[in-house]
Amino acid sequence: MPSLKDLRIRITSVKSTQKITSAMKMVAASKLRRAQAAAEEARPYADLMERMLATLTASLPTLEGAPPLLAGTDSEDVHLIVVVTADRGLCGGFNNNIAREVRQHVQALHNEGKTVKLLCVGRKGRDALNRDYGSIIFDTLEHVTRTGADFETAAGIAGRLVEMFEAGEFDVCTVIFNTFKSVISQQVTPLRLIPFSVPEATGKDEDAEKDAEEDAFKALYIMEPSEEEILEEILPRNLSVQMFRALLESYASEQGARMTSMDNATRNAGEMIDDLTLTYNRTRQADITKELIEIISGAEAL
Repeated sequence: MPSLKDLRIRITSVKSTQKITSAMKMVAASKLRRAQAAAEEARPYADLMERMLATLTASLPTLEGAPPLLAGTDSEDVHLIVVVTADRGLCGGFNNNIAREVRQHVQALHNEGKTVKLLCVGRKGRDALNRDYGSIIFDTLEHVTRTGADFETAAGIAGRLVEMFEAGEFDVCTVIFNTFKSVISQQVTPLRLIPFSVPEATGKDEDAEKDAEEDAFKALYIMEPSEEEILEEILPRNLSVQMFRALLESYASEQGARMTSMDNATRNAGEMIDDLTLTYNRTRQADITKELIEIISGAEAL
């Protein structure tokens, strides 16, 4: 049984930890407000960019002569997966959920006989995957979202992906990141970047209205210059926008996960302090009672 001194030391230690977790929770909450606003503001722009590209793609009679970022390489043998995680831990299952999804994705591609490469954006993704897939991780980008996400960084990553694609280093590129839903909920999202794929339908009524609007646009507008030339300019920009969106969503999800994790840690520390204090009081009372019994017994013996 621990002594009173040991219990006092442990209570003091847990109180110090509680102060740290409480401070980290408040810092994450402060960052979350700005990160959530930035992520939500970027969604409509990214969605409309995808819709516009989908409309342009649908207007093409065939993909012959289309830009490679749309038409692809006529092969899907080499896959590049961009893994977006954090550089720091203490954020619950945020990083582990991404690592689990990447493992499943890589295993499925390996079962199909595909070659897989990993580009890790964030140190924790590399650390989690290095043991099983260290041989296919060709680079790690650190401190990308440590203080937030900016478009210049996202455009730089997108430009690097385009250069690698044009050099024939991969055929298909997919980014896997956490989409921010709420403070307690983040959804792991795989998004194919290269070649561009038309977004899947989400609701029948909404899709019908969108299709009607797009058909009206097709009837009213004549493209100048041609659809191929427009796509040649917009596809790289869309790649930058989607990468920027992934970084914003990931950063907001990280702060939400860290805020929730530190809130749970603070409450758990409070419960532990209560339990230790109760044990300390009982032990102290038992020691006092024992001393009183010894004194009384000694007095009676005299």
